[in-house]
Amino acid sequence: MNSTKSLPLAGIGVFSNTTCPTEKKISVFFSVIFMTVGILSNSLAIAILMKAYQRFRQKSKASFLLFASGLVITDLLGHLITGTIAVFVYASDKDWIRFNQSNVLCSVFGMCMVFFGLCPLFLGSVMAVERCIGVTKPIFHSTKMTSRHVKLMLTMVCLFAIFIALLPILRLRAYQIQASRTWCFYRTEHFEDWEDRFYLLLFSCLGLLALAISFVCNAVTGITLLRVKFKSQHRQGRSHHFEMIIQLLAIMCVSCICWSPFLGLAGAF
Repeated sequence: MNSTKSLPLAGIGVFSNTTCPTEKKISVFFSVIFMTVGILSNSLAIAILMKAYQRFRQKSKASFLLFASGLVITDLLGHLITGTIAVFVYASDKDWIRFNQSNVLCSVFGMCMVFFGLCPLFLGSVMAVERCIGVTKPIFHSTKMTSRHVKLMLTMVCLFAIFIALLPILRLRAYQIQASRTWCFYRTEHFEDWEDRFYLLLFSCLGLLALAISFVCNAVTGITLLRVKFKSQHRQGRSHHFEMIIQLLAIMCVSCICWSPFLGLAGAF
């Protein structure tokens, strides 16, 4: 395991095709179910968001809906791409030696795991920042936060996540098959040098930073809205802000529950 060429077999060792047919069918079945549920729920969310965007196209809510649409589309693609690869791996009895001799599939799988892991976290934090600005600086938001700026920010977020996912490949470092033989990620054991640890630490820090930004911005937005609600008798114009902050809090809670343990573990390697 002292050279990059040996990495395609890393995590396999002496494992062989020992998965029984029943276990294989169950694994494939649940992978397909989870992927299908994710695709259907995100497709429904996209349809609802597109309809809402047409309704609020000229209002302050339009920028939030654009960000939300980007988040849902990213999550949909994540379920579709990583789910398809996972089903293929399970259906092939996790025999990486047979279908991953050139390490292409593992590299693609690893890049997808990094990209679709970080991109939704980044988008969630950007959405929280956008709402914070919309509530605390409404004039600035209404004049500067145009749909063109939103689309530019979405593009920049996606490009940055792609860069992080491509970083090991650009540095001629291969993604590694993990011990369960079901997925690929950065090297998590038998580190060769500081760079192997750096990728894990970078992934962990960026993810935790995105969650921290979401928490701070959502807290500021919520406190501001509550102060306005208690001080002003004209509350009707703020109802959509409360609706969006509740949605952001739900996104943040789900992200924290799903990602905090993994991000903390990745940073501890």
